[in-house]
Formats: sequence, structure tokens, C-alpha cells
Amino acid sequence: MNDTKNIKSHKIHLFKEHKEINCLENSTILEATLAAHINHTHACGGQAKCSTCRVSIRKGLENCSPRNEAEKLIADKLNFPAEIRLACQTHINGNISIRRMVSDKMDMDIIFEQFSDQSGIALGIQQKLTIVFTDIVNYTSLAEKFPPYDIVHVLNRYYRIMNTIIQDNNGIISDVAGDGILAVFGMDNKSNNSVLDAFNAIDGMNEKLKLFNKYLEENFNIQFGIRAGVHYGNVIVGPFDTGAMKKMAVIGDNVNYASRIESANKEFGTKLLLSEEAYSEIKNKYPNYNMYEATLKGKTGQYKLYEII
Repeated sequence: MNDTKNIKSHKIHLFKEHKEINCLENSTILEATLAAHINHTHACGGQAKCSTCRVSIRKGLENCSPRNEAEKLIADKLNFPAEIRLACQTHINGNISIRRMVSDKMDMDIIFEQFSDQSGIALGIQQKLTIVFTDIVNYTSLAEKFPPYDIVHVLNRYYRIMNTIIQDNNGIISDVAGDGILAVFGMDNKSNNSVLDAFNAIDGMNEKLKLFNKYLEENFNIQFGIRAGVHYGNVIVGPFDTGAMKKMAVIGDNVNYASRIESANKEFGTKLLLSEEAYSEIKNKYPNYNMYEATLKGKTGQYKLYEII
């Protein structure tokens, strides 16, 4: 019989369970939680094949063993940040605090869908991107004057035309809502300056709008313009799935900031405003500007906004 009394052990604090358990020196995190009768999901039996045992190391990451080759394969595939570890492969040499990532069947279903995703950002990552919000000037008059099928047709035509311009400038449409477009630039790292890409896209959208307005004038006797707000900052990028709908989306305070910048155009009578962070990326190419100071809804303080002239 093995005598474990003389084997060194460390403490693992379990965030969800609000308790501490022992982990023997030669045991993995998964072995320690199972020994403590914690219902720790490990669909592949601890073979580093499924990622369902993964944990977030809240404290003590420096006390964890480096990733082995098996763990590296999954970490690279799913783009794990440093603190996300496979419990079945991680040994510790000191005390740590963890949070289990998979608690029930719904968690498991989401994990397996993410694991099958080939996008490279299946778990969600933080990226510094250029965020653009646009909306249609005079859209309300369109919505009020025409039946729903005409509005839907016009918007679908508009989205299709603008999507081509955005993609041609290394961007993607992340979301649409009514007359609004949320586009992001820089996700694929193809360009050295995603703000410049965004600026060129907006310029291209306005050029295409001239032809689109000709179509609107001939068919509906209306025309409209575009307002845009641009910001450059960190956002969270990931696949969001309701079951019926799945899309790659960006979230975070900087997304809201870009939206507020777009809305500020109404206050200043402008068509395109950039945040200070965005303008700093292209100021050498476009040194002439008007600067406005604004109070933005949902944010404290004054913000400098730039109109390129």
C-alpha cells in the first residue's frame, strides 16, 4: 500500500464551490478535484482531447506546470489565453485558485461547438480593432413613407453594396440594426493601419451612395446620406450563438464608445467623426481637422472628436 502522508501537497481553492482541496505533488488538477468528489467534467477521460476539463487560473498561474505538447495543441486551436488550462494536463508546485469552465450539459454543448469551430477565435479573444458605426441620414422619412416590403428591399440592397466596400477595405460587418451598420477593421491583421482602412471604406461608401441615391431617386423619389463614427481600441471578439442564430461579433465599452461618436454627428452637423485614439493613427496623412469637445451619453467627462477636412 502506498503511503501518501509524506508526499508534499498544495492547496487548490475552488471558486465555484467556495472550498479548498489538496493536490498531491504528482497529481494533476483534475485528479485532485475528482479525488475530492468534485463533479469535474472530463468528457475524453483526461486525454487532452476535448477541453471540457479546462479551468481558469484565478491566482497562482506561476505555480502551474508549463503546457505539454498535448495541451499546446488544444490551446493553439482554441486560442486559449495563458490563464486557461487543461486540468487533466496541469500539475502544480504551489497553491492556486481556479474556476471550472464547464458546469452542466449546456456548457458542454457550447464547448463542443466551439471546439469544432475552425475560426481560430472560438473562445473569444481581445483585439485592438477599429470600430465603425454608420447610420442613414433621413432614414426616418423612408420608414414613414413606404410599406415594409419596400423598406426591407432598399435596406438589403444598401447592405449588399456597402458590405462589398467594407470587405474590399479589410473590414467585416459585425452587425446591422435597422439603418445602422457596425463594422470592424483589423481582425485579419492584413493591414498596417486599420483606421486608414476604415476611413477609406467610409469614403468608398459615400462614393457608392451617389449611385445608390440615383436609384432611390428614380424608384422612390428620395435620397439619403451616411453618418459615421470611428474609434480604435480593445474589444472582445467571439462567436455568439443563440441556437437559431450564430455570428462573429464584437462587444465591449469601446463598441459603445464608437456608437456614441456616431451619434455626436447630429450635435455638430458633421458626417464623420473620429475619436482621439482613431485620429492619432492617421493624423500624419490627414493633418487638417476640426476638433470638437463632447459629452457622450453613458460616459463621464469631455471627449475630443475629430473631423478631417
